[in-house]
Amino acid sequence: MNINFIGKDFELTDAIKNYIDEKVGKLSKYIGDEFEATATLKMEGAKQVAEIRVTATGCLYKAVTASKDLYASIDKDIDILEGQIRKTKAKKDKQNKSESIRFSENQKASNDADSDGQIIKSILYSIKPITEEDAMLILKSDSKNKFLPFINVNTNKVNVVYKLKDGNNFGILEPED
Repeated sequence: MNINFIGKDFELTDAIKNYIDEKVGKLSKYIGDEFEATATLKMEGAKQVAEIRVTATGCLYKAVTASKDLYASIDKDIDILEGQIRKTKAKKDKQNKSESIRFSENQKASNDADSDGQIIKSILYSIKPITEEDAMLILKSDSKNKFLPFINVNTNKVNVVYKLKDGNNFGILEPED
């Protein structure tokens, strides 16, 4: 932990430095001991402004508050920084968890694919009698699916309409007679 102190039109006392050092030190429970902090203190009219910037693991956290009491400004800055750090940490933890789940699913799928070509997933569809044009309209409005099985009302046979890779056109699968 490395803390830099900057006083603009303001004399920094040892008491203020020790107070900031103690408060910023509490952030180490969230981000560890490897971080840099810069505390800038200045006067703006009757208010005392405290700005604290913390850089840890490639992330920059910043809080600026103004109050009549410098210690209150510092406390508020620390509260803001704790919130920012917790939010970022929770977001990264959630992302890492979902990525590890995806990795394990992909790993499982590739392990299953290495086996003897078994069916590992099944999807149920309701097949309705509609026209090819209606099937294309339904599939065009459905962003999740890439194909739609249906009973062609003209031929009374099961067909499958599917989206082509260009995203604008469709193909159709028809059984041979």
